[in-house]
Amino acid sequence: MQVKNQFINPNKMNWQPNFLENDFVKLVPLTEGHFEQLYTVASDPLIWEQHPNKNRYQLTVFKNFFEGALLSKGAFLIVDAKTNEAIGSSRFCNYNPEKKLVEIGYTFYARKCWGKPYNKSTKQLMINYALEKVNTIHFFVGAENTRSQKAMEKLGAIKLGEVLMPYYGEPDRLNFQYQIDRNLWEANSLKTEN
Repeated sequence: MQVKNQFINPNKMNWQPNFLENDFVKLVPLTEGHFEQLYTVASDPLIWEQHPNKNRYQLTVFKNFFEGALLSKGAFLIVDAKTNEAIGSSRFCNYNPEKKLVEIGYTFYARKCWGKPYNKSTKQLMINYALEKVNTIHFFVGAENTRSQKAMEKLGAIKLGEVLMPYYGEPDRLNFQYQIDRNLWEANSLKTEN
């Protein structure tokens, strides 16, 4: 299966709200002015070691990634809530109003954030916000990216299968497709509360 990569139509829904934050992270709508901060994080080659596009740490490749993030109209700079330091990025993309579906992806963090609550906190904010507007969220994770696959499983996402995923200005790559829907998220939330 091949997925068509489309950008969000910002006239239909606000996928860059200014108020997504918790004790660990603040999600700031991404702007051109964030490039240097974000590239400082992204320039670490080890961040991209398991990623399908392993050379994204290179300036010219990252510029393309950043341009795609801005065009998506759903991208965020992830900031540490305690230090106000840029620690990564994530985005909403491919909103489908007919299917009440959106994707969350293109997420990366500084290595010092790995194994800590930043990813879970970010995804919880984004999932809770998205499920106010859609019923289903898809995630695409590189076939070699075992760290992110484990993170999806910890969130309770269900693996749907393998797809050839297009990337903005980069070659298509094999990804695993995961899904969280409203019922699954609510059921998992109840389990963690008890």
